[in-house]
Amino acid sequence: MRVAFYAPLKPPDHPVPSGDRRMAGLLMQALRQAGHEVALAARLRSRDPAGDPERQARLHALGDRLAARLARRYRAAPAAARPDAWFTYHLYYKAPDWIGPAVARALAIPYLVAEASHAPKRAGGPWHASHAATEAALRQAAAVIGLNPRDSACLRPLVPADRLYLMKPFLDPAPYRAAHAARAGHRAEIAAAHALPLDTPWLLAAAMMRAGDKLASYRLLARALGTIEERPWHLLILGDGPARAEVAAAFAGFGDRAVFAGAQPPDRLAAFCAAADLMVWPAINEAYGMALLEAQASGLPVIAGDSGGVSAIVAEGVTGRVVPAGDAAAFAGAVAALLDAPDALAAMGTAALDKTAREHGLAGAADFLDGVLRRAVAEKAA
Repeated sequence: MRVAFYAPLKPPDHPVPSGDRRMAGLLMQALRQAGHEVALAARLRSRDPAGDPERQARLHALGDRLAARLARRYRAAPAAARPDAWFTYHLYYKAPDWIGPAVARALAIPYLVAEASHAPKRAGGPWHASHAATEAALRQAAAVIGLNPRDSACLRPLVPADRLYLMKPFLDPAPYRAAHAARAGHRAEIAAAHALPLDTPWLLAAAMMRAGDKLASYRLLARALGTIEERPWHLLILGDGPARAEVAAAFAGFGDRAVFAGAQPPDRLAAFCAAADLMVWPAINEAYGMALLEAQASGLPVIAGDSGGVSAIVAEGVTGRVVPAGDAAAFAGAVAALLDAPDALAAMGTAALDKTAREHGLAGAADFLDGVLRRAVAEKAA
């Protein structure tokens, strides 16, 4: 089948790397692996971060024009070239879909959504228009696929139970397993490049550097590690962004124990994860954290804060530790305990490698999405 794909928050080919962009690309990859033709239908970024009604009105108008143009183009195409379904990734009140629902109605094709959230408290507020558009899109959807289990409660009043699906975040485990197999070489290369001792545990943090929750997570990590400085460790920090100066200031007191390695492409991220000993990320208000999944796919255990869908990715006591969100003392205690138990740390790494391949692989996601898509198309045809 042919699928028109759209990610209103950030298109999968956006130049700035992020977990959101990564998952959009993976969804397209999984649909293609299932045998479907997937085309990026639009690149309009509909995000309104500030709650500006005028901006929402402008984006709405632009979305309407784009939807009308797409509908005309699809209708003019041969029937064999028209999409059989529309698939939107990541829908919420700050980034609504002004395009997909209208195109799906015009073509009489099913409208599907992956990773959506609904915030009833936004009705009547500064994001009212975007909130209303998101709510209408969810009511129209033939399928709503959740990646974060905690979103389900607010979705149930809008989406019938037989249209609401839950799937686990996923990735292609092959390159991460390959990086794990080459751990010794990656560790030696990274040690030489960043003057890191090979006989000291390496902690790893990987996230964009921007104001808000990411910066808050970095600052909490610095506070937590500051209480266990007597233990041997070095921290590798991967990432960049507009808040880099603030992040650097948070770790300034650690000297050369905190190493800034910059933003890394996916293949290099796998190498860093394979070379490290423990990923540490407070995950304040994290949806689920693609970097946490990528770390475990590389055989790297994780300590993370219990927010969003993190606990659905990190198995407490098995592939890492999940501690109360925002609790620096609990976070520090979990890091210290695992640094003091290298055998447990190694066992968690092995378990992480196995669990990710078994429960979060691309093949399983492709089968799942194929089933949801085929059911939606068949029901629409009926």
